[in-house]
Amino acid sequence: MNDVKWKYLEKPVSEQEIRKVEEELNVTFPADYKQCVQINHGASPERFVLDVEGIERAFGSLLMINTPESASDIVRTYESYKDTLPKDIIPFADDPGGNLICFDYKDHKGNPIIVFWEHEEACEKEILMEEENLTEEEAEQVARENIFYVADTFTELLQKLRKYEDN
Repeated sequence: MNDVKWKYLEKPVSEQEIRKVEEELNVTFPADYKQCVQINHGASPERFVLDVEGIERAFGSLLMINTPESASDIVRTYESYKDTLPKDIIPFADDPGGNLICFDYKDHKGNPIIVFWEHEEACEKEILMEEENLTEEEAEQVARENIFYVADTFTELLQKLRKYEDN
C-alpha cells in the first residue's frame, strides 16, 4: 500500500471523523482503508487503471470523509445512490464516468470485498418493484447485476492498480 503514490490530497482526516462516518453508515471500514484515507483523503492514485472482469476501468479518487458540503462526500454519495445500490454496498471511491468503487459487506460483514458498481443500467429498486412487478428480493437481485468483483481487500485493490499505457 505504501508504494502507491497519491495526488490532489485534501487535508488529512482523523480517526474520530472516520468513526463518525462509520456510525452514520452503520459499518466498520477495513483497517487498511482507514489507514490510507486518513493520509490520502480525497486523493487520486497516480496508477489508476483497474481491470474489472476484463474491462479497463479508472480509479478516480477516494470519496471525502466528513465534508457534507462536497458532492464527493462518502455519506452524501451513499445517500444519493442508496435507492439504486444493492444492500450492503458502501461506495468509497469513484471513477470519471460516474461509477463507484465500493465495499460489499453482503456475506463479508467483518471484511468486505471490493466491487465496481456500474451506474449505466442501474435503476431504483422501488421503480423495478412497481414497473416490473418484482418482489423486493427480485429487485435486489437485479440491482446486483451491476456489481462486479474487483478484489478481496482494499490493499489488493491498490496492488492491482497500474498506469495507463498507450498501445
